[in-house]
Amino acid sequence: MGNAISISYLSYVSRRYISADMAGSPQWNFFTNHAHVLICLARNPEQSLREVALSVGITERAVQRIVADLEGADYLSRARSGRRNTYVLHPDVHLRHALESHRTIGDLLDVIVVKEAESDGDDYKGLENWTVGEHGSEV
Repeated sequence: MGNAISISYLSYVSRRYISADMAGSPQWNFFTNHAHVLICLARNPEQSLREVALSVGITERAVQRIVADLEGADYLSRARSGRRNTYVLHPDVHLRHALESHRTIGDLLDVIVVKEAESDGDDYKGLENWTVGEHGSEV
């Protein structure tokens, strides 16, 4: 029983601080996991939630909860395409916080998401450059 507790604790600690920088302090991000999920789905609305989870560095279950939140707030909707979901973003919905409520998610995504026509294909490497938790997200 003691080993189970210590292994569980070590697992938590390693997940929490896996992205620590050289000084030993955890890294942080400007965007929440909700924003990261939205950005992933804007880049590829047909990708699976497992792929989104790997890109963001969180669990698939966490992505499912976030997608449910985003759908409940009308930021996106799901359209069934065979056995898969396709996600349709609603770019005219305003951001929620008072500091940025004068902007829409479309405004945010226009700045963050590289359009296919603007990209030469070399800048965005998708999952190639990431490992789970490497970029400051908790797993």
